[in-house]
Amino acid sequence: MKRVLLVLALCAPLSVFAEAAPAKKDPISQGDAAAGATKSAPCGACHGPNGNSAMPEWPKLAGQSSRFIFEQLKAFKSGARQNPIMQGQVAALSEQDMRDLAAHYALQKPAPGLASKDAVAVAKPLYLAGNAGRALPACAGCHGPAGAGNPAAAYPRLGGQHAAYVAARLRTYRELGLKGELPDGNQKMMAAVAAKLSDKEIDSLASYVNGLQ
Repeated sequence: MKRVLLVLALCAPLSVFAEAAPAKKDPISQGDAAAGATKSAPCGACHGPNGNSAMPEWPKLAGQSSRFIFEQLKAFKSGARQNPIMQGQVAALSEQDMRDLAAHYALQKPAPGLASKDAVAVAKPLYLAGNAGRALPACAGCHGPAGAGNPAAAYPRLGGQHAAYVAARLRTYRELGLKGELPDGNQKMMAAVAAKLSDKEIDSLASYVNGLQ
């Protein structure tokens, strides 16, 4: 009888005896990507089911730094970053929800974009080298030569991002910079830089980063 019980015990499913494996957390956001995937359905209406939005006015989230996404969600919730649609979406999110969503989108593969030839001629020198005479730093210094961003510093990924969205954000930063209404943190730097850009340079840079991979 003892031998029969021993055989049954050895053949029993492992889950009867072992505890469930702990959720794997994103090392930067401390979020659970699997949990974030289950919470991302409402986000998909604007940003696409895998974080690659179909509408150029709405940003791609796929492959974005989890720290950047988490910090932006917090900014929308606190009102530090204003957007009526996003503020409505994040109102009911807990901090863990935001961490989980950030971890999920960081694992998604961003869809590539395309830059126009005319844009490359204007934007490439500015992006890679800046303009010392105008005190314009190289975009690549923070966002990387291929637009991958800097996850540790929460500098966002630009490679493949919609040109229309990038251009709109740069114009918003420029308006703040020209008014002297400089926000805190990384956005303060962006406002100061964008204030020195022309419309042509903004549109060219937006197209250029859309083509980066």
